[in-house]
Amino acid sequence: MTSEGCAVDQLDPEDAASELAQLAKEIARHDRLYHGEDAPEISDADYDALRRRNQAIEAVFPDLIRPDSPTHRVGAAPLDKFEKVVHRAPMLSLDNAMNDGDVDEFLKRIRRFLSLDDREVIELVAEPKIDGLSASLRYENGIFVQGATRGDGTVGEDITQNLRTIKDIPLTLTTDSPPPVLEVRGEVYMERHEFAALNERRELAGEPVFANPRNSAAGSLRQLDPKVTASRALRFFAYSWGEAEPLIEGSYHRFIDHLSAYGFHTNPLTKRCQTAAELSAYHVQVANERHALPYDIDGIVLKVDRIDLQRRLGFVGRAPRWAIAHKFAAEQATTRIDAISIQVGRTGALTPVANLEPVTVGGVVVSNATLHNQDYIETKDIRVGDTVTVQRAGDVIPQVVEVDLVKRPKDSEPFTFPDRCPFCNSLAIRPEGEAVRRCTGGLICPAQITERLRHFVGRDAFDIEGVGKKQVPQLLDADLIRGPADIFRLVEDEAKLARLNELEGWGEKKIENLKLAVAERRKIGFDRFINALGIRFIGETNARLLARHYGTMDAWRAAMCAASAGDDDAKAELANIDGVGPKVAEALIEFFKEAHNLAVLDDLASFVEVEPQAEPEASDTPFSGKTMVFTGSLEEMSRAEAKATAEALGAKVAGSVSKKTDYVVVGADAGSKAKKAAELGVPVLSEAEWLKLARP
Repeated sequence: MTSEGCAVDQLDPEDAASELAQLAKEIARHDRLYHGEDAPEISDADYDALRRRNQAIEAVFPDLIRPDSPTHRVGAAPLDKFEKVVHRAPMLSLDNAMNDGDVDEFLKRIRRFLSLDDREVIELVAEPKIDGLSASLRYENGIFVQGATRGDGTVGEDITQNLRTIKDIPLTLTTDSPPPVLEVRGEVYMERHEFAALNERRELAGEPVFANPRNSAAGSLRQLDPKVTASRALRFFAYSWGEAEPLIEGSYHRFIDHLSAYGFHTNPLTKRCQTAAELSAYHVQVANERHALPYDIDGIVLKVDRIDLQRRLGFVGRAPRWAIAHKFAAEQATTRIDAISIQVGRTGALTPVANLEPVTVGGVVVSNATLHNQDYIETKDIRVGDTVTVQRAGDVIPQVVEVDLVKRPKDSEPFTFPDRCPFCNSLAIRPEGEAVRRCTGGLICPAQITERLRHFVGRDAFDIEGVGKKQVPQLLDADLIRGPADIFRLVEDEAKLARLNELEGWGEKKIENLKLAVAERRKIGFDRFINALGIRFIGETNARLLARHYGTMDAWRAAMCAASAGDDDAKAELANIDGVGPKVAEALIEFFKEAHNLAVLDDLASFVEVEPQAEPEASDTPFSGKTMVFTGSLEEMSRAEAKATAEALGAKVAGSVSKKTDYVVVGADAGSKAKKAAELGVPVLSEAEWLKLARP
């Protein structure tokens, strides 16, 4: 036990430190027994006595307060703001499977990538997908030292003090031999009964209620005052890892067992499966039981169990190849269409939207639903006044799926899709072979500039906090901004800032926060900069491909201008980037042909420093910075795995051989690419030679 018989003022620092360590361990153990196992060993009075003893010692020896002190559970002093945290290993998202067919294709992709035949078993682990907020917890020598939100996957916010208040999160790992570093990842959530109780308290206090448990968990976790977080009953399921020393090896299900042994809550519904039939049966079982669970889930996560296979599979874009989220069937409801409006996106796409009589679908009130495009409306003959079935696709995007013709008003008329933009009256054309009609107004269209700027400030682009969906049109309407660079001008113009202060929702504090947020974006990664421009077909993945290939802003701009001017070498180089197809190349060339687009790009570049694209960590490999081409049939690995391995070693993979190619790796039945390599004098490696260098 502790030395509680000794008066606190008689303790010397060494004894105080020793007793605080013992108390932290003992109180944490009783917390686990009480909250995790519902098996308390001591009375509430004895437990309270331990906490009072701990608090008394800390009051006399404040310099000895430990990172795992139980007093952190009630919240620390309020914060001024959340500091940024760069994730040492990115926190990436998952691709979705909407049905069993998508799961089958997921398994086939794994087999193709790893060159496995249908007889080889791929064991997977299936677990419920918690509808909460992702968080990362860093432990050093078993002590919880930092916690962060997912953020954009690369940079999150430091919410350590708030996470320490969650009783499911151990402040010290329950092991006598903790790893030097372990970054545990999981989901913070709120159980439904706690959500209902919280909303009831807020309603009685005259405060706005939360829409659902996920929103309440997110709002609770991002409180600047940790005491507010501590007052709300947040929970945590652990299910993954980030940085780890030593590396995590073996199997995923064994890792989950280790997390449980360390004191974390892991989901008891987690199950290993070997066949698509087992996965489907598990999905049906959990879907049927989901409403009886005390927490919200929106699908099942499937993960390859063997960690060595996970590493071989790696990632594509921002998602792992070895995991997928199998979503539940969308929940549906019936309502009426009051009107059909047209939205215009940042690329000029006209999207019809059903304005609905509000209805609750899957716990969320829905008043608008997508109608996709002109063909969708005409095929289903959707009209204003129709009674329709609405569902949330993937439990996220509301859409109209069916019309009840029996209830159609007698005077209803078919909807006529406009051939002009409702915002700028420019011609809206439908290119041959495409389902979408597009406004030709470009940057003169107020709808396009609004959506382009929303994209520009969004999380995956410049990520300017405080300027979002609501603020962008507000700033445009007030004529405070007209283009991307104007956001940087705004914070330097005292006259405009004075006008901003007069707008609804803005004040001195918010303006200061805007200045800080803009200042943080004076430097930006090259791939983010490209993505922020909103060029058609250029999202995160293609922006990263371009940034890796060209390396710097100046090199990319020069190459794109040359390609747009008809330079055959520049066009060939662009088309030769593995993963960049004809549509992407055409969109880039068209963008750089427009003088006003170049003006926007250069104007923006005058305010920010675009950082060169960083090479992968394995920068000392023989292939770092080299351009490689694979041709022929490889025996040891699939072509896809060979490309992914090369990129992990710092190489750029191209689709065809040119004078800029550094190596060509030839497998069996190599054809014209091997011949061209010989003509150009490009070094040729056999598969065995490539593997010897790639796996020294």
